Amino acid sequence: MTVGTFTVLHDTRPEDTRIPAFAVSTTRGFLPRAEPIVNLPEEFAPLESLLTRMPIKKLDGTPGLLAQGALGDTVLKELPDLTWAIEKYAENLPLQNALYRDYSFLASAYLLEPCHERFMKGEPYGLGRPILPKNIALAISRCAEIAGFKPFMEYAGSYALYNYRLADPTKGLEYSNLRLIRAFECGLDPSSSEAGFVLVHVDMVRNSGPLIAGVVSCLSACASDDRPAFTDGLETIVQAMTVVNSVMDTMWDKSRANDYTSFRTFIFGITSQSMFPNGVIYEGVSDEPLSFRGESGANDSMIPLCDNFLQISMPSTPLTEILKDFRAYRPGNHKDFLEYVYSRSRTLGIKEYALSDRDSSSAYLRILNQVRDFRWRHWCFTREYILKKTAHPTATGGSPIVTWLPNQLMAVMDEMVNVWEGADKDLDGCEDLMERTMVQRETLKKEVEKYSKERGVA
Repeated sequence: MTVGTFTVLHDTRPEDTRIPAFAVSTTRGFLPRAEPIVNLPEEFAPLESLLTRMPIKKLDGTPGLLAQGALGDTVLKELPDLTWAIEKYAENLPLQNALYRDYSFLASAYLLEPCHERFMKGEPYGLGRPILPKNIALAISRCAEIAGFKPFMEYAGSYALYNYRLADPTKGLEYSNLRLIRAFECGLDPSSSEAGFVLVHVDMVRNSGPLIAGVVSCLSACASDDRPAFTDGLETIVQAMTVVNSVMDTMWDKSRANDYTSFRTFIFGITSQSMFPNGVIYEGVSDEPLSFRGESGANDSMIPLCDNFLQISMPSTPLTEILKDFRAYRPGNHKDFLEYVYSRSRTLGIKEYALSDRDSSSAYLRILNQVRDFRWRHWCFTREYILKKTAHPTATGGSPIVTWLPNQLMAVMDEMVNVWEGADKDLDGCEDLMERTMVQRETLKKEVEKYSKERGVA
């Protein structure tokens, strides 16, 4: 399906290894085109062995290398330079994505192992390892280059969206059928909090196909001035985001707040983190220290898609600049699609077109409400899982933990108020949601003020 100058897939061509693992589709949404590759070719047996033994609790329940503080030494002793094998499979792009996933897990565990040990003793994180050894650095740099990622762990290509397998391929993407491929703590146990944290994100994104279809439909309908089709497309987006938000709510049960910080250490990045004040030297790759943002749900593409489509205005602040920086940490096809929607929405005047009609105005405001609902839930998770558990000032991606999410959440709430107050007639189904938004806006201000004061945040 070609919309303007961007092609959105319906048939994801799962057997085609010449196409990158991630391509936007109306069927699989922002998930990879095919289920992630689980088993590596035999040339990578040393890497597989390390990753199998790495977790704090292995699949058989026994302690792994990270539980013994032995990963770093074992990597140096056992892992050869396998870049020759990476080159052998250079034309198989989904396999390169799997290699990128696996090397990024190993890189993060290696760099942050000392920090995890200190944290579990109740001490500050301290410093991570400042040098990524050549046997990892060369490999992750090369497979990341081929697969189209930065050479550090990312949300889609590594930690979450390319890190699941189906227990029974015939049962599909139902949550109970999902398992992790790689884990740091005890995520290979599907009932663990680490598994729940990752797999709820997979479960949310498996519902992104209708969201993409709704956006694509709206862009086409607006271009042809087909008002009924445009409004129907908006309603499709509302329904899709309602499902995503309902799945997000299951995080409370599937990943317990008291467990989160015990595996969170391993998804911190290098940028703006006290653990890496001078960056990290990638041995054999760069003589100068490198710095990358860590894994973050902010790298997901669903909410940025809504932001770009709805033309939500973010404040001109350093926090918004961080938001823009996060956009570089996602699959190339996702980035291109989001940029296309941003440009196309503004060229067509989607917001103005939506607000020129009562029915589409109501639907537009209800989409904004779903974005607010998503960001509000994200803030609530941050408050309960992080702010109440640790004083570390930055999130895994390197953004300020107290103020960054409220920067975007408040912008959406303000946009909702502007639409509501600018409407020349009542909008069906919107009065209650606006009352709730007004209450939440005041609650958010008070919570941010409270946590900022407690932590000395200006």
